[in-house]
Amino acid sequence: MSAVFDWAREENLQPELITVEIWKELPEDFCRLVEVVNGEAVRAESPSRPHQTATFRLAHMVDQAIAEYVDRHQDECLDTSIDFDVLLWETPRTTIRRPDLGIYECAPADLRPLPAHLVKLAIEIVSPGTTKVDLVEKKAEYAIAGIPWYWIVWVVDNRVSMVEIFVLDHVLGQYRPHAKLTPHEPQTTVDLPIRITIDWTQLAGLAR
Repeated sequence: MSAVFDWAREENLQPELITVEIWKELPEDFCRLVEVVNGEAVRAESPSRPHQTATFRLAHMVDQAIAEYVDRHQDECLDTSIDFDVLLWETPRTTIRRPDLGIYECAPADLRPLPAHLVKLAIEIVSPGTTKVDLVEKKAEYAIAGIPWYWIVWVVDNRVSMVEIFVLDHVLGQYRPHAKLTPHEPQTTVDLPIRITIDWTQLAGLAR
């Protein structure tokens, strides 16, 4: 018999809705395993090795792009993280998501979760178990929260096969397609939200 039947008891239900105040007091090891949707803890999908490798390699490219951008624009400060807490909204019920990767305005290290208005770009790498969440749920939620750019990264046959770029239409309050990038050339450069060079040769052979 599945262990789920032993767990499925009334006393094991979440005792109350999670607020930002509660979230800040929860153990970080627990917070890394879940997201919060309308106050309810939702277990996050464990990423595959190709997913993790794609995240780390893209993060390196984004970090390089940020360093070059900040060097040219001394009055601005941007940063990047992988798998970080973003507060999309608090009312009527708290929703906190964890993008695989993102670019945001510099903020104190202890500011957690990071407010969505600081985020310039959210990137999600699609896994078999997260397709609906990334393509429908998070896409709508990030738009409602006002994050201006959203990338969906597709991993197929052990390599990144495409990056879909969406830009927020502030009038409609939803994302519209901006570009689809594929590895036809060794590198592709995009200029928004900052100039980022995607090295496709680094996004193949993700699991050895």
